Amino acid sequence: MRAFLLFEDRDFDQDAPSPANSESLAGDLELERLFETMARGDKYLLRVVRQVVLASLSESTEIAYRQGVLKECIARSEVAREMYSLAEEALTGINKVSFLGVGFFSRENPELTLHRAVQQLRYLSEMLSRLREFGVRNSALFSSAGLARFFEMLVTELDPEYLGKIKEHLEQLRFRDGVLVGAELGDGHKGANYTIRTMGPAKQSWLKKAAQALSRTSDVIVIPERDEPGFRALEELRGRGINSAANAVARSSDHVLSFFSALRFELAFYIGCLNLHEALRGKGEPVCFPEPLRLGDVGMEAEGLYDASLSLRLNGRCVGNSFNADGKVLIVVTGVNRGGKSTFVRSVGQAQLMMQAGMYVAANKFNTDVRNGVFTHFKREEDKDMAGGKLEEELSRMSGIVEQISVGDLLILNESFASTNEREGSQIGRGFVTAMLDSGVKVFLVTHFYELASSFARADGERALFLRANREDDGARSFRLVEGEALSTVHGEDIYREIFGSSP
Repeated sequence: MRAFLLFEDRDFDQDAPSPANSESLAGDLELERLFETMARGDKYLLRVVRQVVLASLSESTEIAYRQGVLKECIARSEVAREMYSLAEEALTGINKVSFLGVGFFSRENPELTLHRAVQQLRYLSEMLSRLREFGVRNSALFSSAGLARFFEMLVTELDPEYLGKIKEHLEQLRFRDGVLVGAELGDGHKGANYTIRTMGPAKQSWLKKAAQALSRTSDVIVIPERDEPGFRALEELRGRGINSAANAVARSSDHVLSFFSALRFELAFYIGCLNLHEALRGKGEPVCFPEPLRLGDVGMEAEGLYDASLSLRLNGRCVGNSFNADGKVLIVVTGVNRGGKSTFVRSVGQAQLMMQAGMYVAANKFNTDVRNGVFTHFKREEDKDMAGGKLEEELSRMSGIVEQISVGDLLILNESFASTNEREGSQIGRGFVTAMLDSGVKVFLVTHFYELASSFARADGERALFLRANREDDGARSFRLVEGEALSTVHGEDIYREIFGSSP
């Protein structure tokens, strides 16, 4: 039995390490607020959604598979939550089915190992039966590849005959009529190959049992009542006999337990997505399921794309942006301070990651190519613990990105190299961005350096899109970006207003 709700042909690797840039990615894109909304205070959900979202998918077929499951979870949210509750109950209840402590569950105590394993497997088989009943009731509601396969598996593999056999075997393993052990003589006439034997019919009259005992009295050895070494030897023989059975039942219990563990983990991601979906839609914010571009196509198109983390902080709705970067590998963003440039590129990074996690995105419409990975380099505030200058710190982080980034990645640069003067910063930025583009990396660049932005307009106009944050006539910000190249006097009016208190 396999859940296969996150991937079509494999389980999610829960032990896989997070990407090396996860911490900076989460901080720059303000992902923690999204994760906390998805978790609703549940630490387990928080761990799952953080791990799954940051482990980006790189195949459009995998994205479509996960989107299909999520769409049906949203349409049948009460059913999805009930299924998650079943998996959660199976795991939280397993420790209550036996009075024995975990320390007794070892190969050195085969009798206790068997007892605990039988108790656990009996409980888990009851949970499997409830899960199958759940599948029978709800299978007709789902048609996505992931959920249709899952419910078919529940109905066909967990049929009543199979579950009945499990119950029958577990009843036999209680050994109400004693243990029948077979063995062979090994080296030195010592016992070897101890094996549990079938006892025959489980229920016999006391008269028949007595007759069978009398008919083979010559084969029966009776241990005297006070023969403690004899009883210990008998217990040792019994332990050897049931050891293989105990290990087999323990492995079976672990297998079923691992199924419920995987099911809970994979459903937890979808429950987190439901929580975020309800939070955004509850505010009236739009969401959509993006369509990855065909293999080989490059570009990005959005309508009403907004920063989901910012929206969750605001009482009202968030301003969205629309643009078409079809065929563009460089998007340069310039304009006035506090005009929404950083918010815009955060929304881009969030949308790329959400799409590649198989999620919806915070927009009316969003389509883009699939990237192997997402990297960010945002301006940092002054840190008293910094060992060197701000430019040195920026270059150090940039060096770390260079060591990890590769062909087909997305790099978001937000006011990078702002710690130096325009001439030096433009020269460094120009060389770095050009090297990234030539290496097959798509770049979003936010900069207030006119020299840097205009150099790309002159030399890279064919593969670049230029967006600009403007001010209204009264100095107010609309937070909407328009298509346009950088202006050389973008900060002049702001400076004049700050000094003289009015527009020039």
